[in-house]
Amino acid sequence: MIPKLMEILITTITLSIIFTFFVRKTLKEAHITDKPIVTEHKHKTGTPTMGGLGMLLAIICITIPLKDNLNLILTTLIIIVSALIGLLDDLLGLRTREVQKIIRNISNRPVEIGQLILKPGEEARVATPKAKSDFRRLKGKDLISVVGEVPIKYEIRERDKIIVQCLPGVLLVLSGAVTGLGGFQLGIFMIPIVVFGVIGAINAVNLIDGMDGMAAGIMAIASASCALFLYLNSQPMEAVPFIVLAGSSIGFLVFNKYPASIFMGDTGSFALGGGYAAAVILTGIVYFGVLALTVPIVSVVISLLHRAHIIRLPVEPLHHTLHYKGLSEKNIVLMYWLVTLIVCAIGLYFRGVFPTG
Repeated sequence: MIPKLMEILITTITLSIIFTFFVRKTLKEAHITDKPIVTEHKHKTGTPTMGGLGMLLAIICITIPLKDNLNLILTTLIIIVSALIGLLDDLLGLRTREVQKIIRNISNRPVEIGQLILKPGEEARVATPKAKSDFRRLKGKDLISVVGEVPIKYEIRERDKIIVQCLPGVLLVLSGAVTGLGGFQLGIFMIPIVVFGVIGAINAVNLIDGMDGMAAGIMAIASASCALFLYLNSQPMEAVPFIVLAGSSIGFLVFNKYPASIFMGDTGSFALGGGYAAAVILTGIVYFGVLALTVPIVSVVISLLHRAHIIRLPVEPLHHTLHYKGLSEKNIVLMYWLVTLIVCAIGLYFRGVFPTG
């Protein structure tokens, strides 16, 4: 069985590399590129986005010869639907909603702008209503100067986005393949829980897709760990969806690792999040699956606490705060990968405490 699983992994990695290469070339020629809004990332302007299409094509191609694996078929269906929702978001994001100013503190003392305290010489984007109010108040006082502008892409309202993201979870329930969750028969209550799980995973992966290789690396580690968990529990065929997810992520990392030459966009992050949630639910490893996704989940919780004004981050999400505080992007990504790897290793070591089914 191991040779068969390794064959699937290697084939998926190879397909992901090939498709991502051609998707990157096509997107670059079509000038479909990223316009980062984080000041520290402005050097990434011009990098092709929507690279998740490469992973999507690889997953579809590997699924065709493995059509007898029902869990893989259903996972791929959810991946396709989730990717299409993300693709729509990416396409709408090609439109510019507004142009925000980038300012620099030109004084010799700290200046408050929005939720940030700018030290002399530091720059920031005037984004929030409070920051815009502070900018108008400080303008003309020889404290700040405008050093640039950044276009802000159009985005669907959060409420509307959540409503659309319900679709993959609803389809998963309607498939009839989910009969229980976490060892419990929940009846009609299973519907909102499954939908919430899929939405949560999509947004968790989307949130950490803000630095080169971060989301793809975490999903490769988490998916590979889930596959190993199932294999060690004598369920090798159940591991196939996770092997495909891991393989597509690893192949994409060839071009997405620091310094990235392509970004996955919402097309990729929605596909990975939705597919991971579907695979976890279908294989019944909810507890371990959630554990493996600890880093994205904690990131979401911290962002929610920030938005609820319980804690205060100078920049949201957490990894941008760490960057703002002086950690390099490469070190932050490696740290997130390492924490994910350690958490998954601990989970695998104590795998006997995690019920399945």
